[in-house]
Amino acid sequence: MSELPKVVFFGSDAICLPVLNYLIGEGASACDLCAVISQPDRRQGRGKQLQPNPIAAWATERGVQLLQPDKPDEDLVEWMLAEQVVVALVMAYGHFLPKKLREAPVYGMVNFHGSILPKYRGASPVETALAIGETETGVCLMEIVREMDAGGVADVEKVRIDPADTGPSLRVKLGEAVVPLLRRNLEATLSGRLHFKAQNVDEVTQCRKLSKEDAALDFHQSAQAIYDRLRAFTPWPGGYFDHAETRIKVGAATVDLGAVELLPGTVVEVGESLKISTREGAICFHQLQRPGGRMMAVSDFMRGYPIVVGEVIASVQGEPLVD
Repeated sequence: MSELPKVVFFGSDAICLPVLNYLIGEGASACDLCAVISQPDRRQGRGKQLQPNPIAAWATERGVQLLQPDKPDEDLVEWMLAEQVVVALVMAYGHFLPKKLREAPVYGMVNFHGSILPKYRGASPVETALAIGETETGVCLMEIVREMDAGGVADVEKVRIDPADTGPSLRVKLGEAVVPLLRRNLEATLSGRLHFKAQNVDEVTQCRKLSKEDAALDFHQSAQAIYDRLRAFTPWPGGYFDHAETRIKVGAATVDLGAVELLPGTVVEVGESLKISTREGAICFHQLQRPGGRMMAVSDFMRGYPIVVGEVIASVQGEPLVD
């Protein structure tokens, strides 16, 4: 039996992998990762075969005890009490954690949230910060309370958002940022000495769960805003516009900030790219895809599907990303 303090980790997304590797590597001298609690295997792919999520697969490959309850319940509470778990670490788990569960570890539960709170509480903080055009985000080490992401914050690790970042690349950065954040707070976390500072409720913003409808493009936004959404929503939900009866997905894009005094949605240029006017500047699409087809260069796409300069592409005004 290890005499090190026992910790468990609740998580279901690949963003958690860097901190898990830290816990069984450098962090193993300070604590014992006795179990990972993750979402049950789900049916995925064309064959609808049961597949583990990245965290469940990680635990299995490394021989770390894996628990996958349909939802965290009394059995899990009793297990943590019996194991004398000192603290539970949580990130991107995907279930509400009831009070009895939060209080089962000796020093409770702490969460890693992917934004600089109180900005972007909610389900999509990484993608929303990118889509809104932020140049900086981060990961907060926070206490877990009943209200989502409303707990006090002990520390934050800030992360720069680069102009070329996409949703996946920013998630990698944020996952890696958890390691220095936990490293400098591990001793206090294991001894119950973290100090949490209450969030400023006047500065709270909420971000919602993304949907496939968020892929619809609104050319009444600026070209930069459209570009930021596209890189945030890579690979899902992506971006599209409707042309006549055809829904066309867009791939790689760039921004032309030059003045374009045309109705938003007007096709300005067709060639190596499809250039469309916006409220401010123009968005240039370099790849397009028809339903059932593959993503291809605009020059190849246009050989079988003409779009004419001067046409006006309809816009779709979507739901705000932030409340």
